[in-house]
Parts: sequence; C-alpha cells; structure tokens
Amino acid sequence: MAIDGNGPGDGRVNQRIENYTNFWQKDMKQEQKVDTENRVDSYTDVVNGYYDGATELYEYGWAQSFHFSRFYKGEAFAASLARHEHYLASQMSLRPGMRVLDVGCGVGGPAREIARFSDATIVGLNNNDFQIQRARKYTHKAGLQDQVSFAKGDFMKLSEQFGENSFDAVYAIEATVHAPTWEGVYNEIKKVLKPGGVFGVYEWCMTDAWDPSNPEHKELAHAIEFGNGIPEMRPLAKAREALKTVGFTIEHEEDLADRPDVVPWYYPLEGDIWKAQTVWDYFTVWRMSWSGKLVTHNVIRLLELLRVVPKGTFDVGESLKVAADALVKGGQTKLFTPMYLVISRKPLDG
Repeated sequence: MAIDGNGPGDGRVNQRIENYTNFWQKDMKQEQKVDTENRVDSYTDVVNGYYDGATELYEYGWAQSFHFSRFYKGEAFAASLARHEHYLASQMSLRPGMRVLDVGCGVGGPAREIARFSDATIVGLNNNDFQIQRARKYTHKAGLQDQVSFAKGDFMKLSEQFGENSFDAVYAIEATVHAPTWEGVYNEIKKVLKPGGVFGVYEWCMTDAWDPSNPEHKELAHAIEFGNGIPEMRPLAKAREALKTVGFTIEHEEDLADRPDVVPWYYPLEGDIWKAQTVWDYFTVWRMSWSGKLVTHNVIRLLELLRVVPKGTFDVGESLKVAADALVKGGQTKLFTPMYLVISRKPLDG
C-alpha cells in the first residue's frame, strides 16, 4: 500500500480532511435528519475534503480510474475499466482533431485511456490540487503530456474559465453527481460546447424503483452520500429532466447497470475472493474482504499515528466501508446505478 503526496506537512489538506469528517459526523448525529441544504451549499469543501483523504485509498483499491464498469465472464478488472471508457468514447464518436473536456477527471486515468483510444486532445478539469498533481505526474510518465492536460477549476463555472463554444465534446464519468444541481452543471457544460457538440455522461442516480418516502430507501441514499462525499443523491428521472431543461437533445440513454450481466458491476466490492475473474484480480477483491478490510484498517490507523498520511484519512477510510456496503445493497436491490449513460447534443442554433 503506497501512500505519498499530500503528507502531514500540508496543513491546509489536513484541515480540509478533518473539516470533512467533522462535517459528516455532525450530520450523522442529527437524529438522521439529513443536512442536505448545508451540504449542497458547501459542495466545494465537501468534495475537496473527501478527495484529499480518499484519493490514495482509491488508487490502492481501484487503480487510476475511479469508476465502476460492467464485467464479462473472465474479464480482468483493468480491461473492464478500459472497455467502459472506450464504450463512452465510441458512443460519443470521439476522433482525432477534437478538443474534449473531461469534467471531474480524478487523477486522469480515463482521460489518458480515451486519448489513446480516440486520439482526441483531452483537457481534464478538477477542483482538487492533490489529484491534479498526481494526474500530471502519471500523464508525463505515460508520455501523453502533449495530448492530455489538466486545469484546476469549478465545474459550476466552466464558461468563466474556458469561454463559451470552446470544446467539440465534453464527458463526465461519475463526477457530476457531486454538483449542487444537475441543471447548473449541465448548463455550464452546454455553454462551453460548440454548437452541435456532444456531451456524454455516466451519472450516479437512484433508479425509478427508489422511493424517497420509503425510510429504508432514504437511508440507503444517505449512506451512499455519506460514504462517497456526495451532497445529495437524486433520481434518474431528474437527470434526464435536467438535460432537457437546459436545452440538450438526448440522442441515446441506457442504464448499463440494468443489463442482465452474469457478473454484476459491484462484485469487486463484495469481497468474495472466489468471484475474482482472474488470478490478477484476486488481490483487488481480497482488499474488500473481511481480512482485507482489517489489514487496511490497521495500516491506515498506524500511518496516521505516524503522521505519514494526513489526520482524518482513517475516518475517510471508514466512510468508504459504509460506501461499499451501501453501493452493493443499492446494486442488489436495483435502487442505485453508477452508470446511467446519456449521450446528448447541443443544438446547432446554440
């Protein structure tokens, strides 16, 4: 388990992680009354605090592409992630010469893979300094620095940063769920797209089967919010409505999590080592088993005590356990999807 990067010397990072954990602990103690309004208003701090603490834990368990994917029988974990990214690029018809924006790019795993697959030029946007630092390091190591670049910015202010009509295509992979409103972020994406430009998104949603008046359903949504640093989980229908409201024309939509796959998208989170698709994936699955969690739990606690990782990283790690259980339950009950795919287009008349 390699931990490096922010380090205990970065007081600002330490404070953001500690603020994040304190924020959620307070939220969870309010007799299950979800402080959604406060979280939406504070979305920048909530998201940054979460990713300051979670990024290296994500890389430890999920490599450099922080998203879910479908699996074919016997398909390796890394191959599945890449195929998921290729599918999006293919549906969007990305090709050489296009300038493409990756909204919420993480450490740049999908941007690098899609750049190789499509030969398009990718600009990754992220509001987290630590992730941008790592994204640039990995991109330089891959020799893609002339094709893939990164910028710090707020996806609720894209037009201020890049100007209108500045990209041929925009995509977002499990990122815009962190926005305070879908209408707000989708409208900003529409502004920076050239007329006729395409927007592709894998969106996190509660499905049509989710009933917010059902206490168990509501509790599941809150566990997903808490475990993943999300201001507010929203239903799939609201994402579709938001795209239409801001003026996008929807060309294709499907919930990939609703396919009749033999191997479910959430299987790596279940921790059942006997379900590992390949020998190489055994360790990936083991990390979510009871023994893997126990080892990780103790290692992170020790590293935090030794000040190798920032204070609060352990608490963020504990929230990821809540996230894993909630996501598995959400997948099993079909109440949640991390891969509602929508391909939309900005009208030629702008």
